[in-house]
Amino acid sequence: MATTFLNIRHGLAWGTKRLQPVSDSASLDAQVLLGYVLGRDRAYLLAHPEQDLTDDQRAQFVALVERAAAGEPLPYILGRRAFYDREFAVSPAVLIPRPETELLLEAALAFVRSRSHCVAVDVGTGSGALAVILAANCPNATVYATDISPAALAIARQNAEMQDANVAFFEGDLLMPLLERGIQIDLLMANLPYIATDELPTLAVSRYEPRLALDGGADGLDLIRRLLHQAPAACKSGACLLLEIGWDQGAAALELASTAFPVAGAMVLKDFAGLDRIVRVDLAGK
Repeated sequence: MATTFLNIRHGLAWGTKRLQPVSDSASLDAQVLLGYVLGRDRAYLLAHPEQDLTDDQRAQFVALVERAAAGEPLPYILGRRAFYDREFAVSPAVLIPRPETELLLEAALAFVRSRSHCVAVDVGTGSGALAVILAANCPNATVYATDISPAALAIARQNAEMQDANVAFFEGDLLMPLLERGIQIDLLMANLPYIATDELPTLAVSRYEPRLALDGGADGLDLIRRLLHQAPAACKSGACLLLEIGWDQGAAALELASTAFPVAGAMVLKDFAGLDRIVRVDLAGK
């Protein structure tokens, strides 16, 4: 059945049916995958339903659909992911950027734009999305990014080059590369692993995305705990910290932040679903 369809219309119908058991957007997913094979956008596919497909195009499309039907995320299949106002290269070496993280990004952009100059760091940068967007949109910012994974940093550097964003990347554990260089920051962004180790095997995300970017230890807060321990030595007076957390970690993360910065203002920002999403810490200025 998979190889009997001849044109775009029939190919999309087959792909949609094949993906329905695993996707709530099967029709859209099929369009995206066939468009990728043909080098065309969705509008072209819908305007040319009777266009014949070559044997090679059919074979490529079937292979991609079968990967998606097995549960592999589309961004890994396509090698790219749209996030905020840009498109980023992704691979199984990095976490796929999620829309929820745009809340952190919006807060970071607003903070940087309120200052004449800002030194910012994205800790555990992964694909580099936060650092790249901040650097590309805020010429008044000096932007650093760290990650412990060389493979992730390779993707992040690729994205910075593609977006013509000036970001300095360092390999190392959390803030250690900056502390070793005596770099002081005004803004700290971090979307670190926050899933509890025991919970991770039960989640679909663990099948394809890197464990290094997901596993947050026994309570999911190990890396955030260590980052907050390092942060006071790196943050300037008046600095802002923005840390993404799990939906049920607000109270615990807020307590950790208040312990690290007892005289700072700390709060939990909720996402559009009303769930805990960001811990924000504002240090007092001089």
